[in-house]
Order: sequence, then structure tokens, then C-alpha cells
Amino acid sequence: MDFQNKHILLGVTGGIAAYKAVELLRLLKKAGANVNVIMTASAQKFVGKTTFEVLSENPVLSDLFFDTESSVKHIDLATRADAAIIAPATANTIAKLAHGIADDALSTTLLAVTAPVMICPSMNTDMYQNIRVQRNLDILEKDGWQILDPDSGILACKTVGAGRLPDPGFIFDRVEAMLTKKDLNGRKILVSAGPTVEAIDPVRFVSNHSSGKMGYAIAGAAEKRGGQVTLVSGPVSLESPVGVDRIDVVTCEEMALQMLANLDQADIIIKVAAVADYKPIDPKTSKIKKKDNNKDLSILMAQNPDILKRIGKKKTKDQFLVGFAAETNDLEKNAVMKMQKKNLDMIAANIVGSTDSGFKADTNKVKLFFRDGSFVDIPLMDKNKVANILIGHIIDKMG
Repeated sequence: MDFQNKHILLGVTGGIAAYKAVELLRLLKKAGANVNVIMTASAQKFVGKTTFEVLSENPVLSDLFFDTESSVKHIDLATRADAAIIAPATANTIAKLAHGIADDALSTTLLAVTAPVMICPSMNTDMYQNIRVQRNLDILEKDGWQILDPDSGILACKTVGAGRLPDPGFIFDRVEAMLTKKDLNGRKILVSAGPTVEAIDPVRFVSNHSSGKMGYAIAGAAEKRGGQVTLVSGPVSLESPVGVDRIDVVTCEEMALQMLANLDQADIIIKVAAVADYKPIDPKTSKIKKKDNNKDLSILMAQNPDILKRIGKKKTKDQFLVGFAAETNDLEKNAVMKMQKKNLDMIAANIVGSTDSGFKADTNKVKLFFRDGSFVDIPLMDKNKVANILIGHIIDKMG
């Protein structure tokens, strides 16, 4: 999903969580969207119009007759909108929208919006759980609007329960998903990510520099495009992509077990994980102590299972298998050889060692090689964009 040149309506209503809408606006603008804010009179009691006008670089619509030069400004905004978000959405506004009441700038504009709409309820727990509010939310959902469930926790009124407006980053993620073409609908995607860890003793281990960022970006992008995603992850410090079924593992053996257990149900398998090729044969149950009379330490290593090779042998003609190759030299030669040896349909290869690409970086530069001999260069860009380009090529090759 590219927010460049997208017109987004952001409706802000009178709840204490209105301040979070400022951060949501910032995220939308940072992504390149053109945002028009519509505020209710109550919302302005919590956050002033000036804040939204400065950040959006557009005038805020709050009155149909006195704020704009044209009395049909709200129709113009509704017609141009690619999406509308109401965050926070109070019980009062939800009731108006559910029953077609148009008595202010926001409710009147929303009646003319034909683009996707997301409602983000935020209110006291008892109010949110009230049968009338739930009935109104059901009406809006049945009408095709997306309802984002509130978070649970301690609310401003000291109540503990559901009713908190979700984090702006989460709302932004779900807006992106709402606007993303669902070209993976009906597909099941199996992704591995991160490193694996092999114990030497209780305090030391063998691993690598993989952060998991590329694999997580691919899993998140596939979910937004409608895929049913299972992510088998080694130890990382990343939050799970929204809507993805995450399975945590530590060792290569554990990753192999989970990948093979989920293989038969997958249409697309993307193995991004940087698996430890070797493991200590005899890991110690207590810490290995340093000995002054012996400064050298030798650890006998055994080869780990080759997960990608096993999957390549088991995959069917209807499954699409993608591998990754992190190389230090001879990129094309090594990548193509790996693709052929392991029966891959595609391999994504990159040279590691650069600070702006590969392990730990937020950006990546890769080259895609395909079974039919073709290849594609992806220049340096954000890993989320790399993920979407990669998925796009998978879809093209699968037809």
C-alpha cells in the first residue's frame, strides 16, 4: 500500500483519546497521505483545531456553514476520499452514523463517503459494552464499515476493561491493510524469520546477526494482502505482525519441526530465517569455566538439518518455494546454485556486510533469481517495500 497521493479523511470526536489522533495524523502524513481533518464541537474541547491544521497543512472542517468558502466543501472531501477513519469514535457519533443522522460536519460528510471507512470506538467500558452501542456497531459492520476493537486496560475514568483507543501505529497498520489489494486471498503462506540459537552451555550459544526484520516485513505484507500467514520465528525482539499466527522456536531442530509440520497446508513457503548450520555436539549443562592453564577451547560441532533442502524435496508442483541467500561474494553464482540444489522456485540474494542492507538494517538491496533463468534487481529501499515487491513477483509467477 502506497499512501502517496491518497486522500484520507480523519474524523475526531469528543473523547479523551482525541490526543492520539494527532499522532495518527503524523503517521499518515509521514507516509505521504493528504489528510483532511473533520472535528466535532466536543472534540475541540480536548484538542484545538490549530494543532490539526498545522500538522495536516489543511484547514479543519468543523462547521458546514462558517468554516469554508463553499457550502458543499464536505461533499468535495467525501468524493475525493480514498478512506475515512473516525478515531476516536464516541458512542454519540457511532449512533448518528448507524442511523443516518446528519447534524454536524462529520456525520454529514460521512453520509456522502463511498470509500472504505474505519471506526475506532473509544469510551468507558460500560458504555462500550452497552447493548445499544454494540447494536449500532453491528449495524455499521453489516453495512461494510470496518470496526477496530478497542484495547483493554485502565481508562481515564479509572475503569478497567475494554474501551481504550488502540495505539496510533496499530490503527495506521490496519488502515494500510484496509486499503491494500487482497491479491493473496485464499492463499496460505508459511514464513520463517530470525536466527536460530544453539547452546554451548547455559550462558553461551552459537547464532548469527539476523534481526528477523526482513521475514517479519514479508509476513506482515502477506497478511495485509489477504494471506493466511503462519510465521515460524527464531528469537527476535520484534512485535508480531498483526493478524499473523506466530510460532516461536529457538534451535534449528525446532524450526525444522514446525516448518515441516505446517508445510502441507501452505501454498507459498518463504524461508527467510538465517539458520545456524552447525551446533555443538555436546552442549554442557553447567557453565564452562575458564582455566588459566588452558587458554584454548575447542568445541566439536555437528551439522544441523538443512530445512530448505528438506522442504524442496517434499514440496508439490502447486507449492511455490522461496529461499534467501546472504552472500559475501559471487552473489549470482552462489544464489543460482542454491536455488537449483534445493529445488526452489525463486531465491532472494544479497551481499551482507553493508550497514544499510542485510542483517539488522531497516533497508535492504536484493536480487531475485527465478527458476526460468530470469532475475530482477531491487535497489536499496525500506524492507517493507522490498517485501511487497517480492510478493508481487511470487504472485506473477504463480499466476
